[in-house]
Amino acid sequence: MITYLIVAAFLVLLAGGGFAAFESRQVSNVGEGLWWALSLVAGGGFVAEVPESVTGRLLASVLMIARFGLMALVTAAVASLFVREEQEPEDQAEEAFEARALVLLTELASRIEALESTLAPTAPSAEHRDPGSPAGS
Repeated sequence: MITYLIVAAFLVLLAGGGFAAFESRQVSNVGEGLWWALSLVAGGGFVAEVPESVTGRLLASVLMIARFGLMALVTAAVASLFVREEQEPEDQAEEAFEARALVLLTELASRIEALESTLAPTAPSAEHRDPGSPAGS
């Protein structure tokens, strides 16, 4: 969210200088240009009059569009904070379940190994089988 605000501040600074350079009849200095740019980004509209030059109108258009994008990004960032807080207990419960399942699987694997070691010596090997008998008997 801080990144969005830094980008918006940089855009306001650039546009303020642009308004001061290209709208010399309405904007007498950089401070007034910054005021124009800030009022457009904040959503208050134009302070006095609308820009007369094409460049000034383009700057104003870019700032108006940036305002909508900035508002959407900041709203999404704040909403994600709430979702993240609600998600934490579920994540903790899932991690606890996974840890317990891993313990149970490890125990199950050791029990299977123990059963295999118990059954292995009593199972007839291929060498001791009668060649005439079926393989499974």
